[in-house]
Amino acid sequence: MAFYAKTIKLRTTSRLEVINITDHVEKAVEESGVKNGLCLVHVPHATAALVLNEDEPNLKQDLMRLVDELTGNSWMHNRIDNNAEAHLASILLGSTRILPVINGKLVRGTWQEIMLVELDGPRSERRVVISVIGE
Repeated sequence: MAFYAKTIKLRTTSRLEVINITDHVEKAVEESGVKNGLCLVHVPHATAALVLNEDEPNLKQDLMRLVDELTGNSWMHNRIDNNAEAHLASILLGSTRILPVINGKLVRGTWQEIMLVELDGPRSERRVVISVIGE
């Protein structure tokens, strides 16, 4: 059984932003040497998330609009640091994705891209942890 881990760092430039990280994840799977197993992608931040979907500009805009519509309100946490919406959106979207690795390749649907969703930017550094386990 093999295990490989890598952390990538990204800079975000907007309050809400969607960044395609698929190439980074696929590179980590290749570097791991794992032929069959699992790839776990995790964002260790309470105000960022990961989605698996089409990397299409209008869909990205729709996602950001959906986040605003679902979380826009007056929340108790905003009394502390005015980013409750980012925390709530992260809860709804999730911070971890697990994908199969078969024959050394990440298994994704035709239009599925792995994307970091910034919910409380801009941030000088967002980390994404990629772990690959298998044989």
